[in-house]
Amino acid sequence: MGRTRTFDAGEVVEAARGVFWDLGFAEASVPELERATGLNRSSLYQAFGSKRGLFDAAVESYLDEVFRPRLAPLRAVAVEPGALEDYLSGLREAMIDHPSARAANGCLLLAAAGGPLGQDAALQGIVTQYYAELRAAVAAGVAARHPRLGPARSGALTTSCTSFVLSAMALVRADPAAAGEMLDAALDAVRAIR
Repeated sequence: MGRTRTFDAGEVVEAARGVFWDLGFAEASVPELERATGLNRSSLYQAFGSKRGLFDAAVESYLDEVFRPRLAPLRAVAVEPGALEDYLSGLREAMIDHPSARAANGCLLLAAAGGPLGQDAALQGIVTQYYAELRAAVAAGVAARHPRLGPARSGALTTSCTSFVLSAMALVRADPAAAGEMLDAALDAVRAIR
């Protein structure tokens, strides 16, 4: 009979997520993951199968606890006209103006995709889904803010805002000022249309 699990898997995943977010998948060593989670290698591998299994759980946690909640107002049945501006301002606040240690690292998923794991088909699928969710949320925000905008202009604004957000998330660790400029440009683009 197997031993009863004596730890909270959610807390372990959250601690590991922090390590992966700070260091990246390749640089996150198992000893570092052991220190952060309080579990030994055997327990981590028993619970998650491998370092990669723990990373996959951390990515799901990131999507469910960080990414999707921030998009929730843009994914509502009735999106408020100011929801996109609130989202962009909130990102700027979280990543630039008053950043937490993690938010100052940008996007966990984009950082992973830029490393060796970027060639992994499973991660590529997750990134593709991430982009689709972000773009759909931005499109809903554009439609709520500018309901009379035609499809071509709406699509162009959606593409621009989505691109600015992704650029900011990719830049913030190395150049926070440039990341702030990207988010400001997105806000300006949304506000400029009359």
